[in-house]
This record gives sequence, structure tokens and C-alpha cells, in this order.
Amino acid sequence: MRSTLVSALAACADPSRRFGARRFLAGLSTDEMRFIAEFLGASVIEAGPQSGCSRAELGARIAEFQISRADSRRSGPDLEHKMIVLLEFLCHSHIRQAPMAMRAGQAQLS
Repeated sequence: MRSTLVSALAACADPSRRFGARRFLAGLSTDEMRFIAEFLGASVIEAGPQSGCSRAELGARIAEFQISRADSRRSGPDLEHKMIVLLEFLCHSHIRQAPMAMRAGQAQLS
């Protein structure tokens, strides 16, 4: 499972950053990679145009994502750490076009 997560997450990175993304991901726990995957998966279902984001905007979207998570109380004391790891991965991988993340059950239909 670990190698599958590394491969899948590295594939999301900008092509010029994939090697670095793999190295970054290799140092993470499976739980940290699952958190990144959940954010990216939630981002996929968000409707609306994607646009480039600054680091501050990405941080705000990560915070909104965490608030929207139904199981945020079960995330444990390392939640802030996971949010920092996610932000670093997004920035270093040049994944700056992540729309505001929402869980499927909370998506609004237009």
C-alpha cells in the first residue's frame, strides 16, 4: 500500500517535480500520505474553475478542508503537523491549482 500511495501522489506533482515529490513522500508515514490523498481526492470533486494559488491561499484551503472533514475529531494530536506536511507537499510539488476542498456529502449542487 505504501508504494502505491507514493506512486499515486507523486503522479499528481508537476512533471518536473516528480522525483523530488517521491523523495519527500518516502519520508512520510502512511497516515500522512493518506491525509494528502484525502485532500487531493476531495479537491477533485469540488466544482468550479481552478486557478493558481499562493502559499497563503493554499494554507487557507487546507484549513477549510480540515473544518469540512466529518472525522476531524478522530485525526489525533498530530493534525497541525499533517496540515503542514500537506502544505509543503503541495508547494514543493507545484500543485497550486487545488480548488477549495469539500467532502462529497457536503458538495453543493448548482
